[in-house]
Amino acid sequence: MLAAKHPHEAERLAALYRYDILDTDREADFDDIVELAAELCGTKISVINLIDTDRQWFKAETGLAVRETPLDTSICSHVILENDFVEITDTHADNRTQDNPLCLDEPGLRFYAGALLKSHDGFPIGTLCVLHDEPYALSAFQKKSLRTLARQVMRELDLRMALRDQQVLLGEMDHRVKNSLQSVSSLVRLYQSRAGEESRDAFDAVSRRVDAISLLHQELHQAAEIETVPLARFIPRVIALLQDSAPENITIEADIDQIKVGSTHASAIGIIVSEFVANSIKHGFANNRAGTISLSLLNGADRHVTLTCSDNGAGTGSPTRPTSSAEGLGHRLVDAAASQLGSKVTRTANEDGFSLSLTFALA
Repeated sequence: MLAAKHPHEAERLAALYRYDILDTDREADFDDIVELAAELCGTKISVINLIDTDRQWFKAETGLAVRETPLDTSICSHVILENDFVEITDTHADNRTQDNPLCLDEPGLRFYAGALLKSHDGFPIGTLCVLHDEPYALSAFQKKSLRTLARQVMRELDLRMALRDQQVLLGEMDHRVKNSLQSVSSLVRLYQSRAGEESRDAFDAVSRRVDAISLLHQELHQAAEIETVPLARFIPRVIALLQDSAPENITIEADIDQIKVGSTHASAIGIIVSEFVANSIKHGFANNRAGTISLSLLNGADRHVTLTCSDNGAGTGSPTRPTSSAEGLGHRLVDAAASQLGSKVTRTANEDGFSLSLTFALA
């Protein structure tokens, strides 16, 4: 006997599809549930069964060895039209199943019990069911266990949907923040182009900071741990941005250990790196002088990390490296960022170039 369509079939299917579970791979979380259901109920077969438009698809099964069957042989398609729990002690004696080929085969399905899987808005999307090849009856404890396991299936599905929806929301927030940062960066560059010489360096510093924060935000969004940033991935992205704006005669190289820090520390490190590189490009490699800017972030003893930035540009005594208000601003930015790391900067200047270093403790 072919089951009728659910009276709200379109809404029911929409509820099912929102879970985005159909045709996914087998998973241990669901396999464990059907195995436990079969063991608790003493049956040979147990299935997490989802009712699609023209098929019943099994997220997990034990004892069947198939992943889907046509809807016209589905017992569960009858069950989703009825109560939260249905038991058919002998399929040959029930008008819903007595002509079902799966029940008439030898050996056929002679017993069925299923607990509805219902979406949070009340639509039945399938069942957690157990089946046997002989007439059978569940005890009160077994019925309660099957209902409990069905609720566990739905808790797992609802949790996954909530996490997926959260990722979509975070993605939308990420998109909006990126757009906002890009707008701020564009506005800063517009004012920079119109500013006098004394103000341009300040605008340049602000622009670099916005770019570093934008990259940090992207890393935070992608990081497996929401508030933890892998520096071996974040700092190269900052460097790539700086390299794109550097003259062709300058190479930026880095040696970075596998280190993870909080977002505040990552932001501070990004600012120090971007300020040092920008200052080196401006003052150390004038007149098309070629050279290298080197950066390192290395693990030390007792969970301490040392950051070193150096260049082989024009050294002390060179007229291209004067002490200026711009350099003073950059120094203050670097010192402020270092204080966020709980550290102080050591600067070295000689005829071979400039360098800075600092050591900070991991949380």
